[in-house]
Amino acid sequence: MKKSHIGLIGLAVMGENLVMNMESKGFSVSVYNRTAKKVEDFVAGRAKGKNIVGCYSLKDLVDSLEKPRKVMMMIKAGQAVDSTIDELIPLLERGDIIIDGGNSHFPDTIRRTAYVESKGLLYVGTGVSGGEEGALTGPSLMPGGSEAAWQHIKPIFQAISAKVENDLPCCDWVGEDGAGHFVKMVHNGIEYGDMQLICEAYQLMRDLLGMTADEMHEVFARWNEEELDSYLIEITRDILAFKDEDGKALVDKILDTAGQKGTGKWTAISALDEGVALTLIGEAVFARCLSAIKEERVEASKILGGPTPAFEGDREAFLEDLKVALYASKIISYAQGYALMAEAAKSHGWNLNYGGIALMWRGGCIIRSVFLDKIKEAFDKNPAIKNLLLDPYFKAVMDRAGDGWRRVTAAAIANGIPAPALTTALAYYDGYRCERLPANLLQAQRDYFGAHTYERLDAPRGEFFHTNWTGRGGETAATQYDV
Repeated sequence: MKKSHIGLIGLAVMGENLVMNMESKGFSVSVYNRTAKKVEDFVAGRAKGKNIVGCYSLKDLVDSLEKPRKVMMMIKAGQAVDSTIDELIPLLERGDIIIDGGNSHFPDTIRRTAYVESKGLLYVGTGVSGGEEGALTGPSLMPGGSEAAWQHIKPIFQAISAKVENDLPCCDWVGEDGAGHFVKMVHNGIEYGDMQLICEAYQLMRDLLGMTADEMHEVFARWNEEELDSYLIEITRDILAFKDEDGKALVDKILDTAGQKGTGKWTAISALDEGVALTLIGEAVFARCLSAIKEERVEASKILGGPTPAFEGDREAFLEDLKVALYASKIISYAQGYALMAEAAKSHGWNLNYGGIALMWRGGCIIRSVFLDKIKEAFDKNPAIKNLLLDPYFKAVMDRAGDGWRRVTAAAIANGIPAPALTTALAYYDGYRCERLPANLLQAQRDYFGAHTYERLDAPRGEFFHTNWTGRGGETAATQYDV
């Protein structure tokens, strides 16, 4: 019996769709699920007549594969992954490959890569983005781990991935150990930021301009033909046009509490660990947390006062301001995400291809957008650029957006409409371009109460001073600690 090219464990929606994608590209696939009924139903249903083999034990799965064996897990992140790895290791041989396609936390992938390699096997942790539709028709794939595995999985991964201009695959090798899952985590963090920015634009249209869902649909449809052209703008356009059974906008009937699975939180925590100002994504995570306390907000709305939104002015002019504010803020989100990747790459010894990452995100994934081409161009011109805002294209966008961006955030604040992502994006931009921040006073405060020392403008960097501010303290200074 001819052996399968790859095996896949986990027949939930993503797993099933990836199998169908692989088979459609000419690869034979063996499948296994802990619940045998899932395998039976899949083989007798969607997979019927396809080059797909149902297996009812991990041993059967492994035995059905060509060498080096490639086993991909599409299972829930956490302990289930570790348990499955431990079950697979005794069944595999030196040089075989275990692949984790779930949303695993990158430190786990670093640990698992070292563990699996110590057993003579190869390990890959890959980000898979695009949701169930992407898994079926072409996702963005971000593999990292044991580099020796890449030559064996590359033909499959690049065949099933999304393609952009000139048939370029939205998949390439990202880097060592946890690099693939780290890049996917940052992707998801940027996704949080993008979604929050769009929601704030929606709330300003709804609550300040008094627009209906149909009117907002028209605006997002127009924006999707311009520089904001992206998957998330596209689906927002469609959502706003969707009617419930009674003919009214379904979006208006959905409870305003947002869920989250943790990747945005991981991104924000990683930024704190690396000392990177990831303000926009952090605010997006906290906005979801605030949305979750619905009943408390309803009570607070009856007690706490604030302005009643009232718009006076040219609505079309404000919508144009809102468009540029959204675009500029979106750029800030990506700039912060790339800054985080750069710092993490230094910390973990990864050699990340930043332009290549933009290309991987150009198609298939949730944050795909036309302007990712501009990010790739920025890194092609200057691979060592410190911040995307310093690229001539993005600098020009910020210059054009400035006045409108400020009018939008001012209007949100004046009318009591929360816009945490739009406003923090502008605050980051102003902070980044500020030659002298008030941290000199902060350092004086730290030295006053904790003898934490400070540097001086008239002394070389790296030389620290302590002042006995009260005359009662001693001359002993505390040690320095920097994030």
